[in-house]
Amino acid sequence: MSAIVGYARTSTAEQVAGMAAQQRDLEAAGVTKLFSERASSLAHREELQRALDYVREGDVFVVTKLDRLARSVADLLSIQRTIDQKGASLRILGLNLDTTTPTGKLMLHLLGSIAQFERELMLERQREGIAKAKADGKYKGRTPTARAKSDGVLDLHRGGIGPVEIARRLGIGRSSIYRILAARRDTSDVGA
Repeated sequence: MSAIVGYARTSTAEQVAGMAAQQRDLEAAGVTKLFSERASSLAHREELQRALDYVREGDVFVVTKLDRLARSVADLLSIQRTIDQKGASLRILGLNLDTTTPTGKLMLHLLGSIAQFERELMLERQREGIAKAKADGKYKGRTPTARAKSDGVLDLHRGGIGPVEIARRLGIGRSSIYRILAARRDTSDVGA
């Protein structure tokens, strides 16, 4: 007996309403097995992998929107290939798209290409905006939070606290702690 397998994803924990809406729409579409996760599209998506592993011949893999599934055309094609190889089909609710037909497959490839094109344009505009802001002296980049806490790092380290605990206490990355300590050693060596 075939199953309707759903996959829902949000990028952050703050998108609770987005997750609830996806789950509601997937359940309304008849999903019998639902996989969901909170993960960036760039991160490893463990639940997506579990969902793809679960899919069997004759199943329908359902998502609400294309951007909840794939991060690029290459990613989309890889996922589609996995689903096809298992003898299953892909349905994207927001596009009313079903890959059981040749037209559905064509539309999926076209829409994936357009989505990637839009993303690349957006990133290009972002780079241009940053370059213009830098040229105008208005862009300073992100505030270096770890450097601002260098004195605290050094004080805690002198007090015998290890880098992992310092990072936890100050809310900065462990690699930043190591950089600050290394820079301190380098300046100490210069004065010797």
